[in-house]
Amino acid sequence: MSLSYRRVLLFGLTISLIALSTLTSDKSHAAFEPTHQLSRIFSSASSSSLSIDSANPARDDPQKTVVAGFDFANLDRSVSACQDFNQFANGGWMARNPIPGAFSVWGRFTQLDEQNILVLNQILEDLLKKKNLMGNEQKVADYYSSCMDEQKIEAEGIKPLEPELERINQVNDLLSLEDEIARFHAHRIPAIFGFGANQDVKDSSQIIAQLVQGGLGLPDRDYYTNDDAKSKATREEYLTHVNRTFLLMGDSPGRAASEANTVMEIETKLAQNSLTRVQRRNPEANYHPMIKTQLLEMAPDFDWGRYFRNIGLPEIGKVNVGQPSFFKAADKILTGTSIDDWKTYLRWHLVNASSNTLPSKFAQESFNFNGKYLQGTTEMLPRWRRCVASTDRALGEALGQLYVAKTFPPEARARARAMVANLIAALQEDLTTLSWMSDETRKRAISKLNAYIKKIGYPDKWRDYEALQVSRGPYYNNYVSAGEFEFKRSLGKIGRPVDKTEWGMSPPTVNAYYNPQFNEIVFPAGILQPPFYDAKADDAFNYGGIGAVIGHEMTHGFDDQGAKFDANGNLVMWWTPDDFKKFSERTNCVVNQFSSFEVEPGLHQKGELVVGESVADLGGLTVAYAAYQKSLQGKSRPKDINGFTPEQRFFLGWAQVWAQNIRPEAARLRNATDPHPLARFRVNGPLSNMPAFAQAYQCKEGDPMVRPVEKRCQIW
Repeated sequence: MSLSYRRVLLFGLTISLIALSTLTSDKSHAAFEPTHQLSRIFSSASSSSLSIDSANPARDDPQKTVVAGFDFANLDRSVSACQDFNQFANGGWMARNPIPGAFSVWGRFTQLDEQNILVLNQILEDLLKKKNLMGNEQKVADYYSSCMDEQKIEAEGIKPLEPELERINQVNDLLSLEDEIARFHAHRIPAIFGFGANQDVKDSSQIIAQLVQGGLGLPDRDYYTNDDAKSKATREEYLTHVNRTFLLMGDSPGRAASEANTVMEIETKLAQNSLTRVQRRNPEANYHPMIKTQLLEMAPDFDWGRYFRNIGLPEIGKVNVGQPSFFKAADKILTGTSIDDWKTYLRWHLVNASSNTLPSKFAQESFNFNGKYLQGTTEMLPRWRRCVASTDRALGEALGQLYVAKTFPPEARARARAMVANLIAALQEDLTTLSWMSDETRKRAISKLNAYIKKIGYPDKWRDYEALQVSRGPYYNNYVSAGEFEFKRSLGKIGRPVDKTEWGMSPPTVNAYYNPQFNEIVFPAGILQPPFYDAKADDAFNYGGIGAVIGHEMTHGFDDQGAKFDANGNLVMWWTPDDFKKFSERTNCVVNQFSSFEVEPGLHQKGELVVGESVADLGGLTVAYAAYQKSLQGKSRPKDINGFTPEQRFFLGWAQVWAQNIRPEAARLRNATDPHPLARFRVNGPLSNMPAFAQAYQCKEGDPMVRPVEKRCQIW
């Protein structure tokens, strides 16, 4: 994994990247269940406004509740839009869509993701039936086939891990321990710290090496350091989970219990010296470029030259160290812990990272803790679903190329590009008239906006997988091979110019992102379909849906992190001091607002963690609403639909994107680790700041959906 400040729309458990975050393997245990067939994607049908006679609203006839773009049965009319707009707009949907057992959360994102998974599954099953496959198709088919061969996986047990377990067993001193750590990293298996490659934040034209804190088995350092009853209970459950896993590996009960305690002791020491997620949101605080002699001064007991040679970098120049204080402490932990204890730690992280490639008893144990306990899910994903996701992670663009050919026609790409252009024009107009920004900063902001790289649907240059070795042998071997391939691909960039044609998501992904170091906005094909965009729907729904998504990513370029990067992607202060002070005061308003929201009684949303996404939501809605209003100029006013005005429909379009049910366990986990607010806050939070919303629904001062003027947050 390369390290970046990429800002994404959706959820941190699957694809959100915190600034200079810990390098770990993808151990997402979110579970999904297919719901219905894939909706038509960005068809060439007209997207002109629908005309429905509002004198005879369809809401009075249950058979006429659905129009293109919105199902009015999703409403909960027992609640006023001015009291709780999320419940008003989505209450009917939430009542009809309980969370399936294999899910921790069920929402419109997950529904759409499941539709895409069905398409990918069909593509993969069709490949298995084809003869004379070649190139990427052969690799994709072989990888998927090895994952699906459950009988072989069960018969082999942990035999595929035995060569690595034997290497761990042969570790007998500090140097051989460091050799094994390097080997883990080369296979993208977590151990003590993370290593990768990323742009130099002060010179965005170059790729440099990166070192970051890591080495934990729980989702975040706070799980080890917090002293509340729930955190203590989670640590006890984790200890039991580690113990049970060692038992599955064949260790005696006494040894397994001792090993679990050893793992917890080492990880707790690493966690106690790790920065918080909020601290890691600050780009400047994570930029400490060093040469090798400085690394030796920072951590003198670790042989950095030997490490770099072992991972395939005999010559290395500048290295960015994200958290020097962590590495100073880790160096002491390294020498202050016995070799036998480190061997136990490595055995745990090997099997923990590999559990989903092993027999069902290991996968089930991993699910019982990571899925059932941490997220509240009650069922595991079916094997085919896990294998589709694993294939997408390993060969995302090879599989994505087949997905695009099947689902995303050229006219869909053209239509999306046109809407992006409309939204950029709206943001530029807003920047032109923004009262609190000086002309000097305004000029630079518009220059940055005009420099945006716009990526729609899929890459223009597909990734080359020729060097990836895949066979129909053990699934674990292919899993490791994919990790090794990605690690080598990442290292191969160090010291070379940045390739800005690369994508950070595969085409089927239901998400979008802004990358400040590329200064780019990216919208995979997977999200360019209902409920975000429907070519047959009323423009108001589309602007409130995909329009606000586009606006969200655009305004990430001006959130609390993105605002610190210039048009070329360099970490440099391009604001005047007075303007940045004004901007910070406005973003602090958002921090305070979201800190007031309760996830559950006594547990508040972390405003400082979610400020970037929340600023982007507010900005995206503001810009999308302005763009929609501009699109109506010179046209006849669209008619009401089911009694709802065009302006009201715009806000319904936004709300329906975030229709969601979530388990309490998952809500607590996301609150601790995710830079995205919970979905209900993403609906009500930004809308309560918008006079346009209050006007559309005739809300009054004092209504919960209308923030007092003195507390109203306004940036754009």
